Amino acid sequence: MKSEIEELKESIEPLKNQIINHKVYSAIESIDDLKIFMQYHIYAVWDFMSLLKTLQNNLTCTNVPWFPNGSANTRFLINEIVVGEEADIDEKGNRKSHFELYLDAMHQIGADTSSIEMFTDALKFDGDFENAYSKSNIPKEAREFIDFTFEVIETNKDYLQAAIFTFGREDLIPDMFHAIVNDLYQESPDKISVFKYYLERHIEIDGDHHSELALQMTANLCGSNEEYWEEALKFTVECLQKRIQLWNGIYEKIKAKK
Repeated sequence: MKSEIEELKESIEPLKNQIINHKVYSAIESIDDLKIFMQYHIYAVWDFMSLLKTLQNNLTCTNVPWFPNGSANTRFLINEIVVGEEADIDEKGNRKSHFELYLDAMHQIGADTSSIEMFTDALKFDGDFENAYSKSNIPKEAREFIDFTFEVIETNKDYLQAAIFTFGREDLIPDMFHAIVNDLYQESPDKISVFKYYLERHIEIDGDHHSELALQMTANLCGSNEEYWEEALKFTVECLQKRIQLWNGIYEKIKAKK
C-alpha cells in the first residue's frame, strides 16, 4: 500500500515535469538572459524565506516566556532547515542567508537588484504589500507568486505551509539549468562564480538533506488525516502552477529582449 506522501508525489509528477522541462531553460543562452532569470527568481527566493520563518513560528516557540510547542521531532526538523537557509556560508566562508547569497550573485553578474531592494525596503518600512508592489514595479508573475505564498501563510494551517514548502519549492531546478550555468561559467568565471556556488549549495543543502527533512515534517503534520492530505494536494498543485506562470513570465521577457 502506498503512503500518502507517495500518492501526493505521483499526483503532482506531471506538473513537476512541466517545470523541470520548461522552455525557459533552453532560452538562457547568455549572461544577459541569466540576469533576467535572476531578476524574477529572486522574489521566489525571498518569499521562500518568509514561508520558512512562518513554519518556524508556528511549529516552535519563538516567544518569551518560552514553552514547549508541538512535537520535538518537528521542532528539530524545522530548526535544522532554518539554520541551513538563514545562516549558511558563502564561498569565502562568511555566514549568510541564501537570499543574501543570491543578491551577491546578482551583484557579481551585473543583474538589476533595484526592484527587489525597493520592494523589501518598502515592506520593511510599513508592511504594506500594495505599497511595496507599487514602489518596486515588480513583475506581474512574481507578484502573483508572492500573493499565493502569503495566501497560504495567512491560512495559519501549518500542514498546508509545510506541503507547499516541501513539494512546491525545494527540488525544482533541473540538471539542464546547472549545465547551462556551468557553460556560462567557463566563458565568464568572474561573473558567474557566486551564482554557481549558490546552485551547488542548493543541491547539497536544499535538494538532498532539506528535502528529506521537509518530507518528514509534512508527514508528521498531515498524519493520517485524509482531509489534510487532500487540501495539501490542492494547494501544492496551485503552487506548482504559480511556478510555471513565473517561468512563463521569464521566458517571455527573455524572448522579447532578444
